[in-house]
Amino acid sequence: MENISSLKLACVVARILDEKLGKDISILNISHVSSFADYFVICSGDVSSQVKALTEYVKLKIKDYFSLLPLRIEQDNRNRWNLIDYGSVVVHILQKDERETYAIEKFWNHAYSVTDEQWMKESEEYSEYEDKNNNQ
Repeated sequence: MENISSLKLACVVARILDEKLGKDISILNISHVSSFADYFVICSGDVSSQVKALTEYVKLKIKDYFSLLPLRIEQDNRNRWNLIDYGSVVVHILQKDERETYAIEKFWNHAYSVTDEQWMKESEEYSEYEDKNNNQ
């Protein structure tokens, strides 16, 4: 298994979600305010089937890339809010209404945000769509 930092893992998860059309992706660095994780990756899906598909795809790709399995998974039976716990990185995939109701970003407003530009740069070698010939 590749040794991967929690920042790198969070950024790769964000890219996986982005490339599968997850919406409003954000990464919060909660390491200075929490002892149970370093990062939250938060993403919205339009409907329950998309929330479920995004959840399954993240698990598959992270296992493929890093041989890493979640410590636990929480899925409500309607797939309105799914959680994938990798220890230092916790992934929240929610339907838009659930995300607005629970307002994770507002609750954790004292956390630092990782910018889109930062997570895209940090994870660029894991892009499914990268033109391998242009990066030589």
